[in-house]
Amino acid sequence: MTPINALLLFLAGIAAGFVNVNAGGGSFLTIPLLIILGGLPATAANGSNRVAVLLQNIIAVKNFRRHGFRDIRQGIKLGLSAMAGAVIGSFIALDIPEDIFRTILSVIMVLALIVLLRPGRKNHTEHYPEKLRHPVLQIFLFFFIGIYGGFIQAGAGYLVIFALCILGGLSLVKTNSLKIIVIAAYLVPSLVIFILNGEIRWLPAIILAGGTSIGGWFGSTFAIRKGDKWIKVILAAAILAMAAKLLKLF
Repeated sequence: MTPINALLLFLAGIAAGFVNVNAGGGSFLTIPLLIILGGLPATAANGSNRVAVLLQNIIAVKNFRRHGFRDIRQGIKLGLSAMAGAVIGSFIALDIPEDIFRTILSVIMVLALIVLLRPGRKNHTEHYPEKLRHPVLQIFLFFFIGIYGGFIQAGAGYLVIFALCILGGLSLVKTNSLKIIVIAAYLVPSLVIFILNGEIRWLPAIILAGGTSIGGWFGSTFAIRKGDKWIKVILAAAILAMAAKLLKLF
């Protein structure tokens, strides 16, 4: 990896960490960039990206807690369900051929735009309940979210937002505070599986993690104060460009 590529990856990590905490989908940028800038095979990019996302979420959890979002118990409960699914999803990811993985990633990236560009809910916590609706259903849902996250991670944040905010009735800010706990939890066994199978490239993973950690801190602060609407158009354009690149359209 050249110094310029390393710098670009670090800067992309800052942007992705910010985006991940506020909405989700930052891995749609970082996984392709690990392939393009880092020269990693798709499976190794998928694995190495998890190092960055895990560290980003640990930083963001601490920042949310500092601002009074301390519902760790609920996050861990859902995270345990997701962890079981993530083990299954991670083994599936290890068995997917390179070309098939690239195609699946590109298709998922484009489909994510449908959710991304839909009008979001307003971020006003006073109009939302404090307790999660349908808690038993949520545990069931998070098992399958864990399978998806263990498989590809990119876009898992959208699924968590759908489960907690749309179905669960929580505010977007509280949803984000729980989302990062859940994702951090299921990334632990998933990351172990990728490490044991030699699918982590530590240098690009650490460079990216440095960026996502900074982005995660700024993103969690921004999420608490303002919201995430302004990033949607930028992320949508980036997703389309990266999907086209992976499909070798240019």
